[in-house]
Amino acid sequence: MAVYKRTYTTYAGPLTPPRTRFLVLPRYCYERLFQSRFLTGFLVACFFFPLGCAGYIYLVNNLSVFTSMGVPAPEFLKIDSSFFRFLMNFQGAMAYILTALIGPSLIAPDLANNALPTYFSRPFSRTEYVIGKVSVLFILLSIITWVPGVLLFILQVSQAGGDWLSNNWFILRAVVLGQVAWILLLSLLSVALSAWVKWKVVAGALILGVFGIGAGLAGIINSILRTDYGAMIDLSRIMYTIWSDQLNIETSTGLEPFEAWLSFIAVCVICLLMLERKIRPKEIVR
Repeated sequence: MAVYKRTYTTYAGPLTPPRTRFLVLPRYCYERLFQSRFLTGFLVACFFFPLGCAGYIYLVNNLSVFTSMGVPAPEFLKIDSSFFRFLMNFQGAMAYILTALIGPSLIAPDLANNALPTYFSRPFSRTEYVIGKVSVLFILLSIITWVPGVLLFILQVSQAGGDWLSNNWFILRAVVLGQVAWILLLSLLSVALSAWVKWKVVAGALILGVFGIGAGLAGIINSILRTDYGAMIDLSRIMYTIWSDQLNIETSTGLEPFEAWLSFIAVCVICLLMLERKIRPKEIVR
């Protein structure tokens, strides 16, 4: 049939709402990621420690076994800010490992196969693309970090009562704000490195190594210049300072909370600038 005899019409099917269009990327990413049994098993393993913490909370708030024996309850059996900081550290480490497993495969394959023009030839902006890729990690890491923390906080309140809540309400704020900041840092850092390094293995190694390199450089700067400002490039120390400040725990990281937040914002801005440079609908090859 001749071309001029064909009748071309536009797509008349259902359209994804613009506000939730970025969720198309996580939907298909999860379908591909969970084909890996190792990744699925690791995600399940991330819930073992929160389950153990739930049992510990129940034990601490039901110490009738000690009182029935006439033995005073041990002082270390208590739920306070230190308990939740330990929970945040452990789950944060699991989120870090999960990021190294997932992060390199988010943007690097699209760049290696020149798929960005295909994305942006549709009603899909660069901002939606970046948000969609970041949300892949943000949703998964939320499930294993602040969501269990909130549930454990609710369990503790139900066991300890309103007096404990009135004295420790700030812990809930610290768990949510601190873990969301950690997730945002990991997500932006992983997608930025994935965009600049097209090899998934190298990108994964960089995600694992950037924290160690930052800690090493911080130690060298502090030793040579005899200062504590080198800690502002140590991402682990930055987050530990933010968590401790939110939980009202004194810490000797060498950083003030304001300096830690300033460093956190600077790292996020640098990652966004890296993404702005690489995520383009065209590529110039010289």
